[in-house]
Amino acid sequence: MKKILVLIFWLLCVVYAVGDYFVDFALKRGEDLSPPAACANIADPNLKAPPAPNFPSEDWTLESFDGLTLHAKKFSPAEQTNRWAILVHGYGRDGTFAYDYAEEYLKRGWNVLVPDMRAAGESGGEFITMGALESRDVFDWAKKVSADNPDAKIILHGVSMGAATVLMTAALEPKNLCAVVEDCGYTSAYEMFAAQLKKIFGLPEYPVMPCADIVCKIHTGVKISDAAPLEVVDKIKVPILFIHGDADGLVPFEMMNRLFDKAAAPKEKFVVEGAGHADAKRKNPAVYFDRVFAFLDKSVK
Repeated sequence: MKKILVLIFWLLCVVYAVGDYFVDFALKRGEDLSPPAACANIADPNLKAPPAPNFPSEDWTLESFDGLTLHAKKFSPAEQTNRWAILVHGYGRDGTFAYDYAEEYLKRGWNVLVPDMRAAGESGGEFITMGALESRDVFDWAKKVSADNPDAKIILHGVSMGAATVLMTAALEPKNLCAVVEDCGYTSAYEMFAAQLKKIFGLPEYPVMPCADIVCKIHTGVKISDAAPLEVVDKIKVPILFIHGDADGLVPFEMMNRLFDKAAAPKEKFVVEGAGHADAKRKNPAVYFDRVFAFLDKSVK
């Protein structure tokens, strides 16, 4: 019996060590507030954040449900309006990488809020949770907008992890939400990482992912598998625009079809031929925004 207990102890140690390595590598912010180390394997290191929009701006802060200080930049258009866009950045980025999207919304007369997700930019936090907790943070940002502007008409627009986040936020039914634009979101973070583990990280799915799921729960209170828009997309009641490039090498194109098929709300699909991950806008910005705002003109009354 003693040998069995010792074996179980060491097995648990191995499980924790494997999971801890992946969680630190993929989800933990650097000590210098840099993105997780895994970003070097995923994100284009040469991609720079666009300049800030040339519109009036102010800094907003919010205390998250678990005590983190979150930061956002609020931009105002030339004329006062009750239309609000909350733009949500992707994995390993911060709000500044959404500034080119913000520019377009502002030109078209929208208020824009660009939050730094937890463990990114000027927001606090040690771990990214791939949308599991970020969705609650975005819900609170929308709540703040509505509290300050009771007649606000809010849309959520997210890219990659941001797309997964806004889908999960919409399922929480924030007040005054009118529509969602999700660009290249995944069905679940667990499934996405599992599909790319060998290709990007040189690691096997087993035992890495099950171990990482357990350790993520220990560190953050949620599992990687809790970041699962596919489990909640049918609960969304507002119109959804699904965008995906058919050459996406990170989030498989078929994930969009599965999300689209399960969604019960009014929905549209915009497939960008030849676009890689998060490249739909860059492929043809004019076409991209014409499609987005045509959808929003129908959805936001």
